[in-house]
Amino acid sequence: MIPENLRYHKEHEWVRAEGKKATIGISHFAQEALGDIVYLEIPKTGVNVQYGNEITEIESTKTTSPLYAPVGGKVVAVNEKLKEKPELINQDPYGEGWVVVIEMNDPKEVEKLMTAKEYDAFLQKEAH
Repeated sequence: MIPENLRYHKEHEWVRAEGKKATIGISHFAQEALGDIVYLEIPKTGVNVQYGNEITEIESTKTTSPLYAPVGGKVVAVNEKLKEKPELINQDPYGEGWVVVIEMNDPKEVEKLMTAKEYDAFLQKEAH
């Protein structure tokens, strides 16, 4: 199930935009592809990130995968729980498993991301 109230990036990050703040995590599809997540480098708050640039890396039992910024801005919050429990990303990717909150430079950037319907179609295309 792909939550309707989020926007999606082609690298499988999701964004929940509220005003200028964007909460970011990885999609159910991404966490499933990664397998059991064992470590996440927690980004520092106050860091500026550009759209499309790597924010951090997520390590799983299978591989290491970058987390890209689906929007540009400043990291204003990080999910500290992931230091002790990175598996929250597997258990609840759209809730407790969020990774960072970015204060967006341009909230209109979110409109460039895929809707749930577009993301679903994108996944179907990737599967074939």
